[in-house]
Amino acid sequence: MIRDGELSLASPVVMGIVNVTPDSFSDGGDLMDPAVAVAAGVAMVRDGAAVVDVGGESTRPGSEPVSVDEELARVLPVVSGLLDRGVVVSIDTKKAAVASRCIAAGAHVVNDVSALSDPEMAAVCAEAGVGVIVMHMLGRPATMQQDPTYRDVVGEVTEFLDSRAERAIAAGVAPGAVAIDPGIGFGKTFEHNLELMSHLEAFTNGPYPVVLGTSRKGFLGTILERTRGATAAKERDGATAATVALGVAYGVSVLRVHNVRLGADVAATANAMVPLEAHEQETNRT
Repeated sequence: MIRDGELSLASPVVMGIVNVTPDSFSDGGDLMDPAVAVAAGVAMVRDGAAVVDVGGESTRPGSEPVSVDEELARVLPVVSGLLDRGVVVSIDTKKAAVASRCIAAGAHVVNDVSALSDPEMAAVCAEAGVGVIVMHMLGRPATMQQDPTYRDVVGEVTEFLDSRAERAIAAGVAPGAVAIDPGIGFGKTFEHNLELMSHLEAFTNGPYPVVLGTSRKGFLGTILERTRGATAAKERDGATAATVALGVAYGVSVLRVHNVRLGADVAATANAMVPLEAHEQETNRT
């Protein structure tokens, strides 16, 4: 799944989130200083992250895009700093120009929330031999939560991800380098998110490793509101842990989280309880 080597997915792994943005929904503004962001990423690896995902453009609902130059100014120092410290780095971007520069610096994975919507992205990734994550999003961040509608959310998301994975492979990305992400919270209602979470087997039974990004998201806040009242994003790590355990039980390969220590502990514990035959199936698939 990664450039210059393989990332074993025989057991689920954790991807740590480093948002170098002023406006991300959970940690916007916390890591704008490159030195602080690099230190945070290194700490995530110590806490159990196999990959650190660096993003320089918020994709929270209602957010607007930033320029290529601005995004690069935010992410390149962090990507380079982490690579200098031996960290496996994923660049979270939907722009081929940003991906290209980060790949040139040594990034191992491109995490594209727009699933190769930039017409140059697939070729950039294929030429470099990096891993590619394609994610489902209905519309774009600025408008994605304005009445998202599906006839069959599980079927439509599955079909979309299969088509985008095939696009990557047709461009020359190795089949084993492609992973898919159902895009929890990206152009989905509360009910859509629960439907996807309760049918993760629709994704994990397919040929591609699955990345699950539920960390601190709004649908968890809606669940918690019933018992705790309103919660800030950073108060949802316990709820996130439940989704990590559920994801592991369904066979998810990569858990993308803010709180890496908790995520890694939950993933390892849940994985120890998964039936042996499920482990054998996952090992054969990856």
